[in-house]
Amino acid sequence: MPFPGASQALSRFTVLDLTRVRSGPTCVRQLGDWGANVIKIETPAHLEKGEGPGGPRQGPDFQNLHRNKRSMTLDLKSPQGLAAFMRLVEKADVVVENFRPDVKDRLGIDYDSLRKVNKRIVLASISGFGQDGPYRDRPGFDQIAQGMGGLMSITGLPGQGPVRAGIPLADLTAGLFAALGIMSALLEREVSGEGQWVSTSLLQAQIFMLDFQAARWLQQGDVPQQAGNNHPTSIPTGVFKTADGHINIASTGHVMWERLCKAIGADDMLENPDYKTSALRSKNRDAVNAAIEAKTVAKTSAEWIDAFNAAGVPCGPIYAIDQVFADEQVKHLGIAQSARKPDGSEMMFVGQPIALSRTPSKIVATPPELGQHTDEVLKEFGFADNEIAALHKAKAV
Repeated sequence: MPFPGASQALSRFTVLDLTRVRSGPTCVRQLGDWGANVIKIETPAHLEKGEGPGGPRQGPDFQNLHRNKRSMTLDLKSPQGLAAFMRLVEKADVVVENFRPDVKDRLGIDYDSLRKVNKRIVLASISGFGQDGPYRDRPGFDQIAQGMGGLMSITGLPGQGPVRAGIPLADLTAGLFAALGIMSALLEREVSGEGQWVSTSLLQAQIFMLDFQAARWLQQGDVPQQAGNNHPTSIPTGVFKTADGHINIASTGHVMWERLCKAIGADDMLENPDYKTSALRSKNRDAVNAAIEAKTVAKTSAEWIDAFNAAGVPCGPIYAIDQVFADEQVKHLGIAQSARKPDGSEMMFVGQPIALSRTPSKIVATPPELGQHTDEVLKEFGFADNEIAALHKAKAV
């Protein structure tokens, strides 16, 4: 039975997935969710020491990262396994890895080696700190990149000390940028006929995600500080107490400021000389926020959200994760998607946040078992039965 495609968008491409943990699998998940023929190449069970990277295979983390893929095992350290891998490379379009930079050189699967067997191959490499430079060989980890990339210095309450983001932002964005780089390289290949080496790192991705905070330093020499729930530059924007919880309000610009003051019944704030301009409101942010909160505590979050939306003031609830997926708009968007497991049960996943009108993405296959498709894939790449048997005998798969 042919493997079902998640989409037609990338169905003409075959991807060899050597990735592990999070940044690499995040990259390949993008390709698989848009229909690429993804072959996850894993270490044979007899060579794996303890639990594989990425947590338990049946746990939610691994399962969410590895849908829409097939799995085969291959020992790249064995001559037979490496030779088999190079035969796969001959017919593949993309190889993705997130080893430490020296590993692919030691294995003999660096870009120059892959290009010798397939000049059209695109190799994507994700590392902690880059493929060269003084930190090249350091092990990378998301929280290390968050710290070195400046994010932890601007996250959290003023004076609180460094705070990590609640998600592995460096890992996730490095994976997404790598996927974007791969697709750019594949588009360019249609012109040149040649592949290329795409590389990114957790550190680069994290710094890029600083965005305007980095620009404040690069262009104005301003070192941003922790601002807590306040927006660093646009006030009032932040978290405000209500009678039964908290809500977010974002009222940047004078028009929104006027709407906010009228909605909370505080016309006097419009005449306050300390609040007359955006610069003054930013300078006096604590007083502004306290005056707003003195009003918002009088009603429930739902009442204020209704009132602010009616007035055209951006606002919203602050949800726990279960509340996120219970929200009517989230349900309407359909980002929580189910897929059927081989035993007939259903599993829920976070689907793609992008909609394509003709070639949508679907979750068509739950993550494979280790090596589930080894023989199937080898046959598709032209391996004869006796060659497959020899690989098994050599314990190369």
